[in-house]
Amino acid sequence: MKSRLTKTDARRYRKRWEVVNAAERRELRATPVKLKFLQLAALMVSAKKMGWVGSLAAEEAEVRNRWNRLRKILSA
Repeated sequence: MKSRLTKTDARRYRKRWEVVNAAERRELRATPVKLKFLQLAALMVSAKKMGWVGSLAAEEAEVRNRWNRLRKILSA
């Protein structure tokens, strides 16, 4: 039988993730822009090699249409 998560355990769990997230933010801020662009380029090449470009383009068009509908509604 599983033991229940206590309030103290939940707080400790949350605190650990806050520490992890803070470390990740520091790491990302310290990453040079050139490296970020290289990482993005690598992801884009991977997407192309996996054949995701077409499906991503279709999803992108759908998202653009949604934003345009929202823009029209909010500006009316």
